[in-house]
Amino acid sequence: MEMNQVLKLLSHASTFFAPIIGPILIWLLASDRYVKNVALQALVFHISMSVLIGISWALSFILIGIPFLIVFGIMALYCPIKGIFYSLTGRTYYYPIIGRLING
Repeated sequence: MEMNQVLKLLSHASTFFAPIIGPILIWLLASDRYVKNVALQALVFHISMSVLIGISWALSFILIGIPFLIVFGIMALYCPIKGIFYSLTGRTYYYPIIGRLING
């Protein structure tokens, strides 16, 4: 496994150990443009999921946030795991909505 593939894998897997710091460090230290793009996508995804889960949690007191909390929680786990599998097989993974916006 080459170094760029490992860095892409760590960008996706950082959701489980350092969702903000991990992608920032990879983005700052990586020299490959594609690795930087993946790290930036992961960073924006983690931040947006944190905000959406926080808003859903606040709205769960009036019951409307509970379904959103479930959906965003599943999405926050599913997308990075899918990105990990794509990185292991050498395929390109774009996070939903964010990947297409940042990739430009």
